[in-house]
Amino acid sequence: MGTVVSVVRYPLKSARGQPLAEVDVDAVGVRWDRAWACLDGTDGSVGSVKHPRRWGGLLEVAASVRADGTDCTLTVGGRRVTAGTAEAEAVLGTHLGRRVRLTRDVPARAQLHRLLPEQAGLVPGWMRDVRPGQELVTDVQGAQPGGRFVDFGAVHLVTTGALALLAQRLGRPAVQPQRFRPNLVLDLAQDPVAGQELRIGEVVLRTVLPTPRCVVPGLSHDAQRLDVGLLKMLARDYRMPVLEHGHAACFGVYADVVQQGRIAVGDAVRRRSRIGGGTEWRTMM
Repeated sequence: MGTVVSVVRYPLKSARGQPLAEVDVDAVGVRWDRAWACLDGTDGSVGSVKHPRRWGGLLEVAASVRADGTDCTLTVGGRRVTAGTAEAEAVLGTHLGRRVRLTRDVPARAQLHRLLPEQAGLVPGWMRDVRPGQELVTDVQGAQPGGRFVDFGAVHLVTTGALALLAQRLGRPAVQPQRFRPNLVLDLAQDPVAGQELRIGEVVLRTVLPTPRCVVPGLSHDAQRLDVGLLKMLARDYRMPVLEHGHAACFGVYADVVQQGRIAVGDAVRRRSRIGGGTEWRTMM
C-alpha cells in the first residue's frame, strides 16, 4: 500500500532540509518551506545552489524552524545562529565568502544566478540561445511578494519506485532522495501522472507537471559526493515533454494544494478515481 516515507521542509532556500514526523500544508505548500532566503549583498539576487560556485556552501548549512515559524535556527560549521540577526548574516557571509542578507520578504522581482549543466540534455527546451555550462540570471518563477522562495509548484514529491528504477539504471544499490530535495517521498511503484488528485492524510494535492532538473542532483549533499554520472543519466534517459513548455530532463513531480491539512509519515496515499457517475478514493500501490 502506498504510504508517506518521509516529510521534509527546507526553511532556508538551498540549505539542508528539516526532516519531520508530520507537517501542516497550507494553500501555498508545506508550512514554512523556503520561508527564508539569502540575498546577495551586492545585487540582491536570491541565493541558490543552482549556481554552485556562488552558493554551493548553502548545502553545508542545516536549517530548522519551529512549527509556528519562529526561531529559524541555522547551523554553520558547528555554530548555531538565529536567522534575522546580524550574527547569522555575519557567520553565513563568512562561510559563503560573500556579503549576504537573510530575509523572509520576497523581492518584487526575485532573480537568481544559475550555472547551466555541462550536459546538453539537462538544458530545458524553453531556454533558447543558451549553451551548456553558461552562467545566466533568471527569474524565480514561484517566488511572489508575500509568498515563499519556491522555484515552482507548492509541493515537490518523489516516489520510491522512480528512485529504485534510477538506481537500477545506474547499476547502484540506491539513489538517495535528498539529491532531489523533495518535500514528500511516497512509497509508490511509479510517479502519479499530471492532473491526478491525491489524498494524503488530511491533504488533497493535484499533480501539475514533472520536475525539470538542473545541476543540483549532482552536487555534494551531506555525505554524498559529486555525482556526474547521475546528471548524465538524467540528461540521457529522463528527457520528456513538460506541457507546452518544451522538453526537459525531469525527475519527481510538482503538485498544487487542493485541500489544506496535515500530512504525517505513514499516511496512506489515495488517488481519486471515477466510478460510474461519481468518484471515490482508491489506495495507490
